[in-house]
Amino acid sequence: MANVILETTQGSIEFKLFEDIAPKTCENFTTHLKNGYYNGIIFHRIIEEFMIQGG
Repeated sequence: MANVILETTQGSIEFKLFEDIAPKTCENFTTHLKNGYYNGIIFHRIIEEFMIQGG
């Protein structure tokens, strides 16, 4: 399991990536991170300990 910390203007978000369960999803997410896809994205819906939506 890998961890990713996303820094936002409102604090940090920690993601736990289960590469053994969802390898393609984890690869896609980390590729987007490396390419700066999430830079400047606004998260408009947040449900703590459950989900975030942005775009």
